[in-house]
Amino acid sequence: MSQNIILTTGLYDLIKDHVRRKKVTAQEEILLLGELKKASQVLRKDLPEDVVSVNRKVTYRDHSNNEEKTVLFVGPKRSKPGKNRISILSDKGIAMVGYKVGDLIEWPSAKGDLKLEILNVEEAE
Repeated sequence: MSQNIILTTGLYDLIKDHVRRKKVTAQEEILLLGELKKASQVLRKDLPEDVVSVNRKVTYRDHSNNEEKTVLFVGPKRSKPGKNRISILSDKGIAMVGYKVGDLIEWPSAKGDLKLEILNVEEAE
């Protein structure tokens, strides 16, 4: 996880607020603050198409169980896990946000360490 993540300014502020309100583990807080410090902030229209963000459909492989899954990352208030609409502030959302296709992310979460590989990213219809 040495490359810098790319975030929209709105998403940067949302994550920073999420950390400030202690909604993540201490280990995640350290990693997130480090990533935010180095993150590139862009306007929504300038966000590369292959970067995980809100309103993007993401296909990833979970290396802990070798399962492939496609989800739509949405804002926290629009989350519907039963319909694969996952909050960008969920464990997997926070782990992958700002990363791009081909990246392999290892991330500590409250439910155990994650190892996720981003296979595809596309705009939601």
